[in-house]
Amino acid sequence: MDKIEELLTRGVDNVYPTKEELEKVLRSGKKLKLYQGFDPTGTQLHIGHMVGFRKLKQWQDLGHEVIFLIGDGTGQAGDPSGKTKAREKFFTTEELRENAKNYVMQAAKIVSFTGANPVKIMYNGDWLNKLELTDILEIFGHLSLQQLIERDLFQERMKQNQSINMREFIYPALQGYDSVAMEVDLELGGSDQLFNMLVGRQLVKDYLNKEKFVMTTPILADSTGAKIGKSEGNVIGLTDEPNNLFGAIMALGDDVIVKGFEYLTDVPMSEVQEIADKLKAGEHPMNYKKKLAFEIVKQLNDEEQAQKASASFESRVQNKELPEDELIELSVKEDFTFLETLVFGEFAESKSDAKRLIEQGGVSLNDEKITDPDAKIKTGTLKVGKRRFAKIVLK
Repeated sequence: MDKIEELLTRGVDNVYPTKEELEKVLRSGKKLKLYQGFDPTGTQLHIGHMVGFRKLKQWQDLGHEVIFLIGDGTGQAGDPSGKTKAREKFFTTEELRENAKNYVMQAAKIVSFTGANPVKIMYNGDWLNKLELTDILEIFGHLSLQQLIERDLFQERMKQNQSINMREFIYPALQGYDSVAMEVDLELGGSDQLFNMLVGRQLVKDYLNKEKFVMTTPILADSTGAKIGKSEGNVIGLTDEPNNLFGAIMALGDDVIVKGFEYLTDVPMSEVQEIADKLKAGEHPMNYKKKLAFEIVKQLNDEEQAQKASASFESRVQNKELPEDELIELSVKEDFTFLETLVFGEFAESKSDAKRLIEQGGVSLNDEKITDPDAKIKTGTLKVGKRRFAKIVLK
């Protein structure tokens, strides 16, 4: 497929109003201004973000004007997308800007902020925080209560007698206004952002009297619908150490392999289809998952580190070897319990977290599973989860 066809199809969920209309514009040679927004409610970008970043990179490589928007304004309202109940915490501008400090560094692993056609960095707090009452009333005047309340997640919350905070309720209007403020031609975002992006499409038409395209990317998830990269706090970060990144991808379910190749790698789609066919025919998924992990680590680091991570995985996990040069040495007091050791060694954030790890069977010493969190630690090789090890030394 050619570059435009790949842009419009690979890793794309849908295009509004239609793929055909957007293709017509692109093949005319017109360059578009587009953006994707990221609310910095956390400090780490993860592999789920890679789907959008890779699409932004495709737009950038084709010469279009790409904006990386940091939502320090919208982040104060709190995006309700995917949230089954109201947030317990709302962030301040200062907190959001602090969280976003390393966003550009992390995103730069995929998109380019330098060179001939650099991705531009903008903050929506620069205009949202300056809106006056008349401006806000004007925005809301273009929307209706029925339009906003019809949102699926709000309907679900009402059925469950869950509250809808007004800050979350007005979020789509604020995100929608970003498109007006930047006068964009297209907005890119995950499929869970469709409602917000369509509000922006309406506001662009009302304010600027022009078409705004919307391109949605699929959510990287397993067969149960659980998001990959940010599920239950188990973030697979873009800046994770190569060995940990490789191992985390190997720990994903086999049902992610084909999607992972399509969304997160440059492996040709013809080869991706061959992999899908072989897996469907019953071929063992191990080698394909290792190839997926290799491709992702190579993309986020380099080929040499990907090769080292692959070799480390084979020796530590497949061959059950523990290379001495990869073991960290942890010196602890001889009266420490396993609970205290896990927290001291930063394997767990708290004693309750450490206790949970032990109860779930995720901690062993010298290949013997630990069941008593209050038992005294001993010398030997401590294993936490599938990929973290330490050589315990008593003092």
